[in-house]
Amino acid sequence: MKTKILALVLLLATGFAVAFYKTGPDGTIVGTQFLLPGERPEIEVVFVLDTTGSMGGLIEAAKEKIWSIASTMTSAQPAPLIRMGLVAYRDRDDQYVTRVIDLSEDLDSVYASLMDLQADGGGDAPESVNQALYEAVHSISWSQNSKSYRAIFLVGDAPPHMDYQDDVKYPQIIAEAANRGIVINAVQCGSEPETLGVWRQIAQLGDGAYFQVGQEGSAVAISTPFDQKLAELAAELDGTRLYYGTDADKLKQKVRLDASAKAQEGASSAALARRGAFNASPAGERNFLGKSELVDDVASGRVELSKIDSALLPESLQPLAPSEREAAVAAQVKKRAALKRGIKELSAQRKDYLQAQVEATGGAAASLDEKIYEAVRSQAAKKGFEYKSATADY
Repeated sequence: MKTKILALVLLLATGFAVAFYKTGPDGTIVGTQFLLPGERPEIEVVFVLDTTGSMGGLIEAAKEKIWSIASTMTSAQPAPLIRMGLVAYRDRDDQYVTRVIDLSEDLDSVYASLMDLQADGGGDAPESVNQALYEAVHSISWSQNSKSYRAIFLVGDAPPHMDYQDDVKYPQIIAEAANRGIVINAVQCGSEPETLGVWRQIAQLGDGAYFQVGQEGSAVAISTPFDQKLAELAAELDGTRLYYGTDADKLKQKVRLDASAKAQEGASSAALARRGAFNASPAGERNFLGKSELVDDVASGRVELSKIDSALLPESLQPLAPSEREAAVAAQVKKRAALKRGIKELSAQRKDYLQAQVEATGGAAASLDEKIYEAVRSQAAKKGFEYKSATADY
């Protein structure tokens, strides 16, 4: 009772703020962070990725690991909203110089864009690193939330062109990033000496981390006996989504669902298993649901099914009687809950299996995902985020 009164008093005293508590081993409150409405802490990460011909292995590793990286990032306390973006770059006279995918909580769409990327072009050592970094700082919709952890991970194997007279050079770009509170990390693929010196300087100037991985990304790639079943459960979970709204709303939702389907088409069972675990977690709800998802809106009490105009309902529900609609949505609520439980149980078994395999093979300290996690854990701590796990979620 005292806890409820304390919570109410704190809520009223802070103008309906959300309170996140840190508790000690005995359950006592040892720290509190208050977040006003609209101030949910965010983790915003943009990968600036070299997509020239030599980067094929790393790109494939990134396709496999994006969901484990996302899950790892969102395991912090207080629970953050995660937004990810991407700047792919090559060089002038290639098929493109940069391609920008803006920050989004719709990770399926980001993943679908990543799946489209293929390594090609290049051939000479310097690449358009300066332009890529400029786009990452200036063409991305970074939030203004002071509690957000904002970071760029530059991933490549060749130094920047410093001879392009119309380029803004990386020292100036990094200074502009610092003014916006954006950390810049540098991930070197391979061991090119000229790249090493520049990447170290970029990380130092950007208040970030420098680390080196193998040309193929050094990612931990272990299949488990649980992957296929998890992928199947995740597909069933996707099938429980029902969207409603105007024709314009439904068109936006279709674009989202198409991206979700595309993201799954070329993915491995292991990647789909990771995606399913992410979507079934509280951190993955925004990616899984999007906006105007009927099952969740009805179950949470945000809307009353009987008050929605029939024309706004999903086509599958429109011909049904009101009682039949209620029964259909209730069935989806029940099915979704059961699928989430099944995914959570299998994911726990998968995690234990992976940890045992990683330990048996000597660990994964040099892997891409582990290095990214180490950087995020250290840097996000300055914004008040706390990660309890010592290793990444593979």
